[in-house]
Amino acid sequence: MTDTTPKRRRRKDARPAEIVNAAMDVFVEHGFANAKLTDVAKRAGVAKGTLYLYFETKEDLFRATAREALTANLEALEQSSAAFNGSIADLVPMLLKRAAGRMGDGRVPGIVRMVLAESRAFPDLARIWHDEVVARILGRLTELVSAAQAGGEVRAGDPGLFAISIVGPMVLGVLFQEVFGSDSQHAPELGMLATQHAETVLHGLLVRS
Repeated sequence: MTDTTPKRRRRKDARPAEIVNAAMDVFVEHGFANAKLTDVAKRAGVAKGTLYLYFETKEDLFRATAREALTANLEALEQSSAAFNGSIADLVPMLLKRAAGRMGDGRVPGIVRMVLAESRAFPDLARIWHDEVVARILGRLTELVSAAQAGGEVRAGDPGLFAISIVGPMVLGVLFQEVFGSDSQHAPELGMLATQHAETVLHGLLVRS
């Protein structure tokens, strides 16, 4: 079937995604405080006035950027866990390995570093990242742990704290590489970290017969 959608319409529909993609690069390179919407517009190939049609403030643009930064990761987590019928002993290694692979996008660690560095001066950054990313990831993991507890697979304890213990070392590994560089002799290889950490955390989580 021939696509009869006008080219101008298709271009207009793509603009928000193009702006967000450009904003991600600008935020990583310059930080939130020094990022200029004129630079974002220029990189996206749109007029500054066009940018304001979609995002009224820099905070609005960052919220969209936070969503985009980990959309694939979050959707993969939710889809994988929803379709998975096995045990949490099999699910945790699978999720951590997938997370390690997706964390290879250099812009995602850069956004995390920016949030940590500038959240005191711009508290909304931390709030947006928490609401759009952290709460969603920990919420889903908490549900999975709680279900495994109900099934007698995971020992008693706060499922929210168990969720943090599952993802914590992976976040630290990403931040280590971002702060000290992946060429540091102590920089963890994320795939190996995922494998070893899965074994370690499951040793503490699982009920032993």
